[in-house]
Amino acid sequence: MQERHLNRKQYFNEQAISTRKYVVPYIETVFPITKETKVLEIGCGEGGNILPFLEKGCNVIGVDLNQGKLNMGEEWLNEAMPDSKFKLINQDIYEWDLSSDEKFDLIILRDVIEHIHDQDRFMGFMKGLLTPNGKVFFGFPPWYMPFGGHQQICKKKWTSVAPWYHLLPMPLFKGLLKTFGESERVIESLVEIKDTGISTARFLSMVKKHNYSLDKKTRWFINPNYEIKFNLKKRVLIGPLTSIPFFRDFFTTCFYCVIGNK
Repeated sequence: MQERHLNRKQYFNEQAISTRKYVVPYIETVFPITKETKVLEIGCGEGGNILPFLEKGCNVIGVDLNQGKLNMGEEWLNEAMPDSKFKLINQDIYEWDLSSDEKFDLIILRDVIEHIHDQDRFMGFMKGLLTPNGKVFFGFPPWYMPFGGHQQICKKKWTSVAPWYHLLPMPLFKGLLKTFGESERVIESLVEIKDTGISTARFLSMVKKHNYSLDKKTRWFINPNYEIKFNLKKRVLIGPLTSIPFFRDFFTTCFYCVIGNK
């Protein structure tokens, strides 16, 4: 397991840096972010991704199921931006009252969609949260990328660094994790991700099905976040691989996308 997964303040800071440096400018190529922009982050955790939007004067709501992470986020966001406008809510997003007038100009899902069950339902549900010209930013690791199974959360060295073994059939996958001494809690988490992992092809098919506009998409060969994690420079996937469906996901470490209401 990487140190950043244990040190949550470090994780918060890394999220803030990479969102400030990469995510916000990426969104702004297709959608202006101003002080009037109402932002919702789904699966906000401690709120590291929220901080750069507060710095731009936005009004932000973060939703997450983990109250402990929200408590840390409340403290750290208030330390960084004491006079900012934000609210952190411990709630299942499906329980959001769509009859209210609470609509958002921008919704953020960073490393979240691959954890959501019934993603097709979710993509339709989001439409009720957007303003007529609203946008949604997604950033996620495609299921077939080397670490699409999130095995970096493993406690043992080999299981945390070995690529692609999450693609093994379930019995072999679970057996391997047990053989190398991973805890039941870690195995349970990885099995859940194996159930919800998503390819770019399936994601884009849902974008089309639910009649969103596809405003921008980028396949990253080197995830922008790797600059902070591993001191590697971001790099877009280029060349023949980009035109080969299915196989291109094996070399896409992160997929960025902005979609919107038509």
